[in-house]
Formats: sequence, C-alpha cells, structure tokens
Amino acid sequence: MRNSFLVLSAFVALFSGLSVGLASCDEVDRVTDCQDICGRYADCFDSAYDVNACRNRCDEAASDSENFDQKVDTCENCLDDRSCASATFGCATECSGIVP
Repeated sequence: MRNSFLVLSAFVALFSGLSVGLASCDEVDRVTDCQDICGRYADCFDSAYDVNACRNRCDEAASDSENFDQKVDTCENCLDDRSCASATFGCATECSGIVP
C-alpha cells in the first residue's frame, strides 16, 4: 500500500513538473513571436517604433486570448524568410491587428 502511494505521488509530481515546463515553453514562444513581429515592424516601417511596448501589449493580449495567441503564431510564421515588401503584401491578413 505504501509503495502504491509513493508511485502515485511520484507520478503526480512528474506530471505537475511537465505541465509547468510546457506552459513556460509556450510563454517563451509567444514572447519570441511578439518580439519578432514588433521588431519586423520597426525594421520595415518605423525605426523609432517602441518595440518593447509593442511586445508587452502583444504578449498580454496573447496571454488573455487563445485566438489572439494563434494569430500571433500564424503571423510570425508568415513573416519568416520574407522581405519587408513581400511580408507587407503576403502577411497583411495574418498580421492585421497585432501592430498598428
């Protein structure tokens, strides 16, 4: 009986640790995506743009809304390996509403 309890306790601790680790990975991915999107806007359109403020707004909105989080992920994936001109026309739908 005691062994069963120890095995169950170990399983619960392991599962809890994995859940925390996965949540942390999701947050890092979201912050990185927001940084990339906001940085690209500054690079392509406005070098004086406040990238940190944009990243914070983006991250907060993505934390609050699963739909917005998915939009951030989709936008960042679209921007990968595109020039500014190509991203402007090719990713307008995917990225609308994330940066001004």
